[in-house]
Amino acid sequence: MLGNGGDCADCDSGDAADRIAFATAAASHIFAVAYDFSASGHVVNRADQVRSVDIEPSAAVRTVSVAVLNWRDEAARRRRAKAGKATLEYGAMYARRWQNNDIPATYLPVVAGPEVIDAGQVVGRGLNANVLDFWSRFSLPGFRLEIEGAYSTASFEQASLIPGLEMRQKVEARQYGAALESEVGEEHGLLGAGLDLGYASGDDAPGFGARPPLGSLTAPQPGDLDGPQGTPPYDFRVDNFRFHPDYRVDRILFREIIGTVTDAVYLRPHVRLRLLDFGTARLQASLTGIASFANYASSTPGGEKYLGFELNPTLAYTSDDGFGAAFEHAVLFPGAGLNNPDLGLTAKPAQLYRLRLSFGF
Repeated sequence: MLGNGGDCADCDSGDAADRIAFATAAASHIFAVAYDFSASGHVVNRADQVRSVDIEPSAAVRTVSVAVLNWRDEAARRRRAKAGKATLEYGAMYARRWQNNDIPATYLPVVAGPEVIDAGQVVGRGLNANVLDFWSRFSLPGFRLEIEGAYSTASFEQASLIPGLEMRQKVEARQYGAALESEVGEEHGLLGAGLDLGYASGDDAPGFGARPPLGSLTAPQPGDLDGPQGTPPYDFRVDNFRFHPDYRVDRILFREIIGTVTDAVYLRPHVRLRLLDFGTARLQASLTGIASFANYASSTPGGEKYLGFELNPTLAYTSDDGFGAAFEHAVLFPGAGLNNPDLGLTAKPAQLYRLRLSFGF
């Protein structure tokens, strides 16, 4: 939910970092500490046009994190399940990120950056952000319950994007989210079912704030689908939590239209049925339903909280040698929150068809 390695069959991205890290195993746990070079200040090319140099180190973004984890791999969980044993796994992570200064002229699309970046283009930023994440998974033969929760705070002491102009009020954020997954039934059994839940905190500013354009200076308007949630000097809070976009809960609404789960709550019942078993391969049908609601009606284009109900049926063939094929369908029945009342337009159902072939190794 918070971070994703991008190694799932349906992932399009993943988290990567320039990092110095140390991890060790002790007392049946994994302990880790890391220092990340999250972003560098303004860089210019050297004479060879191959290497570059950071000319303003004070604008760099750095992150330090610590984590502890009690985790078992898939093979170990299967062995314990065959022996009739329960397995409890858990982990916690804390990270702190900071940035002292910034150079808005290097990324604002509406400002033509000067040919030479000098000290006059540097503005104070004073970013301090903290995040705490907890994850746990409890499994029995034929049962799995998994939960993750995250809480983050941040403050920008100076929100100005114009050198020499300072704002008296700082921008602050308090964001939190949680996701729960459950399933009853053997992994490759005849029948399985479960209920998933998710919540991401929101912000009462118009738009969801899932993918706001970098450097946008335009405040979102009522009826907008997206837009920056903090727009000084009018709005100094950014409280919408965003799930990692590779944490898939549906195929149309959050994945394609909004961009990720944010400022919303969803309920996701699912059921699967094994149609054929070939010993080392199997054919399975599954059906998932997703009911989605916005936390703030002001965030939706239609001014209503109900976003819609989506059905995701799947017919999948999987083999123990790593080959997989899946035919996926999705249909979204939009709610009033996706209407356009200004133009008198009512949102209509949307559908998606996809054939996915994969080979895991």
